[in-house]
Amino acid sequence: QVQLVESGGGLVQPGGSLRLSCVASGSFFSIYTMGWYRQAPGKQRELVAGITRDGSTNYADSVKGRFTISRDNAKNTVYLQMNGLKPEDTAVYYCTAANVYWGQGTQVTVSS
Repeated sequence: QVQLVESGGGLVQPGGSLRLSCVASGSFFSIYTMGWYRQAPGKQRELVAGITRDGSTNYADSVKGRFTISRDNAKNTVYLQMNGLKPEDTAVYYCTAANVYWGQGTQVTVSS
C-alpha cells in the first residue's frame, strides 16, 4: 500500500509560481508512473502532468510550457513546478501513483 502526502499549495497572484511536492511512503515507488491531476469547481478531474519511472513526461496542453513535473526516486518524491500561473489554474491538485493511489489534494488558488 502506498500513501501520498502533498504539500505546497496556497494562494498566489496571476503570473506567480508554486511548487507542489508529493512524498510517497510504501514499497515500489520507483516503478510507478506518477502524475498530477486537478479538479476545479464544477469540473471533472483532469490530468495535468505525468512522469514515468524512466523520466518520460507528458502535459496537458493548457499547462505545457508553464508547468514541469519531476521526480526524485531516492526521496520518493514527485514535484510539480508551476510558473506563470493563471486564474484558470485554480483547482485542487492531486498526486497519483499509477492512477491507483491518490493523495488528499492540495488547494491552489490564483487570484489578484
